[in-house]
Amino acid sequence: MPATLVLGTRNLKKRKEIEEILGDLGIVLHDLSMYPQAGEVVEDGDTFEANARKKASETAKAIGQWVLGEDSGLVVPALGGRPGVYSARYAGTQGDDAANNRKLVAELTALPEEKRDAYYVCTAALADATGRVHAIVDGRCGGRMILEPRGAGGFGYDPYFLVPEYHQTFGELSARVKHALSHRGRALLHLRPILRQILP
Repeated sequence: MPATLVLGTRNLKKRKEIEEILGDLGIVLHDLSMYPQAGEVVEDGDTFEANARKKASETAKAIGQWVLGEDSGLVVPALGGRPGVYSARYAGTQGDDAANNRKLVAELTALPEEKRDAYYVCTAALADATGRVHAIVDGRCGGRMILEPRGAGGFGYDPYFLVPEYHQTFGELSARVKHALSHRGRALLHLRPILRQILP
């Protein structure tokens, strides 16, 4: 019987991406929609790692399963690192992509194009059923922010995140190419051998 790994998220788009990246491992992946006893984890850490650890550990203890907790976001150095760990709730409401993008674009407008460099960060933590964290992995992907959205793929800031080498945004790139380049794809690449070793 294949092992089960619970993704510490209710974000269906994030779950779909992780399934596409790890789906060939033969692990059954669930999200938190199947676990009503899992409460909302307060993401009050000041780093991506702190939030990822908290999501993995607290959720694993609540449901008694292996959990992959992940925190990711966009960093614009010229904006002092914003939106950073507040990426998903930058405009105030968790997961309001349109409002988050409006706020970010308004701030970027004052910057010259060469100051709009940015990078995505993903930190993922793997915790066992007792809440003990067994692994922490990181991934990054660099790019440049644009002021008009391009492409309907991805989510979050993806239509505004241009990968210069490809002349396309994350919203335009195919899923296969995006997963090879992205912060999430790179973080989970580090996790693959660990999952093979730990999960029966």
